[in-house]
Amino acid sequence: MKETNPGADPIGQNLIKLISNVCFSVFVFSVLIFTVIAITYQPPDPWLESAPALTKLFTQTENATFKIDDTVAKTGEDLQTEIARAVSPTADIKPITEEVIEKEEVEVSNMTLKASGCEDLEVVNCSDPRVLITVEKFNLRLFKSIVFLDYQTPVNGSKQDECDVSWRFRNKKEKSWRKYRDFRRFKFAIGENCSYKIVHAGGWHSGINARRMRIRVNSTRSGGNNPRAAPLVRDDEINDTIPSLGSETNFRKGKYLYYSRGGDYCKGMNHYMWSFLCGLGEAMYLNRTFVMDLSVCLAGNYNPDGKDQEGKDFRFYFDFEHLKEEASIVEEGEFLRDWKKWDRSHKKKVPVKKVVTHKMTPMQLRKDKSTIIWRQFDGQEPENYWYRVCEGQAAKYIQRPWYALWKSKRLMNIVTDISGRMDWDFDAVHVIRGEKAQNKVLWPHLDADTSPDALVAKLQGMIQPWRNLYIATNEPFYNYFDKLRSHFKVHLLDDYKELWGNTSDWYNETMLLNSGRPVEFDGYMRVAVDTEVLYRGKTRVETFYNLTSDCKDGINTC
Repeated sequence: MKETNPGADPIGQNLIKLISNVCFSVFVFSVLIFTVIAITYQPPDPWLESAPALTKLFTQTENATFKIDDTVAKTGEDLQTEIARAVSPTADIKPITEEVIEKEEVEVSNMTLKASGCEDLEVVNCSDPRVLITVEKFNLRLFKSIVFLDYQTPVNGSKQDECDVSWRFRNKKEKSWRKYRDFRRFKFAIGENCSYKIVHAGGWHSGINARRMRIRVNSTRSGGNNPRAAPLVRDDEINDTIPSLGSETNFRKGKYLYYSRGGDYCKGMNHYMWSFLCGLGEAMYLNRTFVMDLSVCLAGNYNPDGKDQEGKDFRFYFDFEHLKEEASIVEEGEFLRDWKKWDRSHKKKVPVKKVVTHKMTPMQLRKDKSTIIWRQFDGQEPENYWYRVCEGQAAKYIQRPWYALWKSKRLMNIVTDISGRMDWDFDAVHVIRGEKAQNKVLWPHLDADTSPDALVAKLQGMIQPWRNLYIATNEPFYNYFDKLRSHFKVHLLDDYKELWGNTSDWYNETMLLNSGRPVEFDGYMRVAVDTEVLYRGKTRVETFYNLTSDCKDGINTC
């Protein structure tokens, strides 16, 4: 018989134990690593991709400088998606559809006593619910690109068979939830079965008796009481008043993030927005109120003389009311007055944390207890740009609140007015000329491809004859497109100058914001309105890829 080795079993058992311990140690170490990653990992912004992707999208460059351009900057409503943070306050307002009108007709028929004839319709009664139902059905059939939200009770027009009707609506191509108003005059006759029918409908804003009265405020250029001064008009649907902090106690209880002016001032609008939203995003991350300077410097590339224009008001370009609803902000002047007032009346000064470099990250300031965190940007460009705060590791934590920044409602009212005058039934072409057409090195064919004869030849194959054709362009000569008038109903921005002239709502409302001083309808405003009207065209023709083979950013960049 074979004899067994008594030492074999202990050696094997020890080897198995050793292997088991090693495997268990590896497993524990792996779990520890996974736990650390899970805790520290910050996912990209679920609403708008990652910060680097956004940088490329909005600046078209990946370094710390921005290209100078004269295009309109993208804002929150341009980026609205189904998963956007903004929730429409009109969600509870059901649009007026065919089903809604049918229910109204049933209710009216049950309430109306049937007469033997049409005697009760010999004179149009504008308050008759059947009048409003007739208008609702007419509008729904005519304006396919409009969502109708509500109507006011019709009022008498200028004649016995006329009624003026006002309603609020939203354009389907606008991604914000903002509401606009139209009021039109309708002429009625008696149709079949003793019903009303519309025999004539007036154009945009023709129903002047249904127009809501505006709030008028007496003001002068100097701010004094001048009895000869014309009253200024304020749209009561726009609330862009500056919020107040209230009492000293409220000021002291607050927590603030204050950015002093940096190298971003007088840069292009894309640069301004990228930096502003960085500061606002940091304030949200730190759960603080952002101290906001309403003074904007418009870069010279938007102005004919090429000079920067300081002293512009943020509210000329952006929707301040929407910003107040979405973010905690305080106006800089109001904030500094309250701060100085507190320090003068109290021995204990307000605790202030001064930060002199963008390299101190928001994460390092997260637990700071100071009432005011004051970021100062006194260095050289580009180190003194606000958006540098949101670079590097901070990009994982700071999410720019694009949803908070919309274009000015006053500018969008002009866009709506222009579109409404064409009954939202128009095509649009974007004709880029200017400096690009003169630069034959980067755009060798652009000038010839956008000449009047070339435009006629190309657009005849894209647009139906005698359609309303809106031309969004930077071409300075008004008569440049006259040859197109033999084929289309041509509309240019300058055809609507009265919408920002000295008798317009826009003129009066912006003058009120500007301490009674008239506000220029500047180059950026023109581009913003031009672009938004272009977006609402049923057929849209672009310069690059449609009219010319040149690349948008120059030769060999397609």
